[in-house]
Amino acid sequence: MLDNNRKLNEILRLSSELNTIQDLDILLEKILFEARSFVNADAGSIQITEGNNLIFSHVQTDSLQRKLPPGQKLIYTTFKIDINRSSISGYVACTGEALSIKDAYRISPDAPYKFNSSYDEKSGYKTQSMLAIPLITNRKEILGVMQIINKLDASGRVIPFDKDDELYALHFANTASMILQRAQMTRALILRMISMAELRDPKETGAHVNRVASYAVELYEKWAHNHALPRQEIDKKRDILRMAAMLHDVGKVAISDLILKKPSRLTGDEFEIMKTHTIQGANLFKQQHSEFDDISIIVALRHHENWDGTGYPGHIDIKTGEILEKDANGRPLPFRGDEIPIFGRIVALADVYDALSSRRVYKSAWDEKDVLDEIKAQSGKKFDPEIVDIFFDSLDMMRSIAARYPDTE
Repeated sequence: MLDNNRKLNEILRLSSELNTIQDLDILLEKILFEARSFVNADAGSIQITEGNNLIFSHVQTDSLQRKLPPGQKLIYTTFKIDINRSSISGYVACTGEALSIKDAYRISPDAPYKFNSSYDEKSGYKTQSMLAIPLITNRKEILGVMQIINKLDASGRVIPFDKDDELYALHFANTASMILQRAQMTRALILRMISMAELRDPKETGAHVNRVASYAVELYEKWAHNHALPRQEIDKKRDILRMAAMLHDVGKVAISDLILKKPSRLTGDEFEIMKTHTIQGANLFKQQHSEFDDISIIVALRHHENWDGTGYPGHIDIKTGEILEKDANGRPLPFRGDEIPIFGRIVALADVYDALSSRRVYKSAWDEKDVLDEIKAQSGKKFDPEIVDIFFDSLDMMRSIAARYPDTE
């Protein structure tokens, strides 16, 4: 009974911890990690409902992760499956019932669902024991399905999940679903803000901002690891950074359509007006009530500052418009080098990488080689050389993120 009380107390502690996470993707990652840890499972996935499909949003496999160099993440391919009773996850999503499977390769031929071994074949992994649990709101809506795979005993041998595992995993999933619903509402609110910007500027799409935010988080995690930041601080900052990075160009809603949608090159005066989107965006968060406001100001204001001091908006008071430091021409002196906050330096590279890699109404997507050559050429000029090095070390992950958030036609 003591052990049961300990487990229930752990669920309550985890619920409180999950409630502090605001970003949807980071919350999903944390939910899956904690659910696996709770029942000592080697692997798992979370699939989120999107229309009539389940989207494989997050995948974790400890035994494969351990084979990678320190600091490198496991890369997986995002895919979707139809919601129907023929697959394990589809069955759980259709029925709202949890499934506990002793051996995925020995499911009864009479069962309505089948195990798809092609994912194992692609990854070189062997799925055996499984818990597939629905993520259900208090309105009985299916948010998605969590699969927990291969429970390990003390010697590392794969064993079946027991009834207690199923009971506690279901309890944790129910609690996590409520928190997940809140995070989905936050994400939806941010995307609505992006949609308003998209009405003004077709470049500012949901896919674009999701990619920029995801690139930024990956770059920040490696930078923070290199600088030996505490794990707790990294987790907190990346949560906020992801949301703030999505809103990096929200200030463009204040720029005239005559400038924002001009098909030809901007004049000098027009470009000066365009540059004010950094200040306009920062001003949306000037009533600073939280660290989210603080970081959103930094990202909006500083993602066009250049490492060599040729960017903008420079030393200016966003509340009064007063120039705090002037250059030889009487304009705000740009920030340069380490003077640019790290989140500004990171989002600067993430934004340019995505802009060059993406097709727009006014341009084709650049070839990857040309994009990478340009980023390399701008090291020490537009971009922080350290962030450029981290970017190239993370290139496979950048490609994976791009595939996860494709542009829609």
